[in-house]
Amino acid sequence: MLDRILLINDDGIDAPGLAVLEQIALELGREIWVVAPEHDQSGVSHAVSLHHPIRATERRPRRWAVTGTPGDCVVMALSHLMRGAPPQLLLSGVNRGLNLGIETVFSGTVGGAMTGMMLGAPSIALSQAWSDPANVRWETAARLAPGIVRRLMKIGWSAGTCLSINFPDLPPQDVGPLTLARQGTGSVEGMDVEARTDPRGFIYYWVSFRRGDRDQGPESDVAALNAGRVVVTPLRYDRTDEEAYAALAQSLPR
Repeated sequence: MLDRILLINDDGIDAPGLAVLEQIALELGREIWVVAPEHDQSGVSHAVSLHHPIRATERRPRRWAVTGTPGDCVVMALSHLMRGAPPQLLLSGVNRGLNLGIETVFSGTVGGAMTGMMLGAPSIALSQAWSDPANVRWETAARLAPGIVRRLMKIGWSAGTCLSINFPDLPPQDVGPLTLARQGTGSVEGMDVEARTDPRGFIYYWVSFRRGDRDQGPESDVAALNAGRVVVTPLRYDRTDEEAYAALAQSLPR
């Protein structure tokens, strides 16, 4: 058992996925801290609040709601609330929906885990697939995650990496093995803006992803998830494109 675990998410402190994450953490650690956004912060990636103040409210011992992003929650926890006794593990999620391909760039769940990694905490993001938003298979993540996290902690990973785990939309007994996969391209083909009119006659806008079938490349997270497996992908901040770097190096000084 770990001495201390920090839990964050991007769906908000009252989200059902965070309650599932607390169940998971109780099987892994003795002292559980929750520092989560007051409201839903999906899609904010690694954002931190540099231009306005944030507030933190202690709802009960070791459970804090923060008026900010997942990144803000991590900074508040590691640099302030838990400064004298840092966690041995940070878990982010359980996200309601997948974080695969390019969506990991936008994900607040993954962004929070990567912020934790940057600040020195071993960090894992967890996400649960669904086909019916009213009936998410939370029991899949709840039952399988403790054993998977123990296994990954035993193996270990580099300090400059966080792990992203995605659970398929299947009952726990039908899920395939834990599979290492690369980040694929994902399903996002573009983004759309829809203009609407509110009851007072003013225009407002909804931004959304446009999705489609795309070539995912070899050993992709999408292919493994579609095969019914639990997918783990190691992620890091360095996004240098080596092929483009090599081509540009022919003409530009280094």
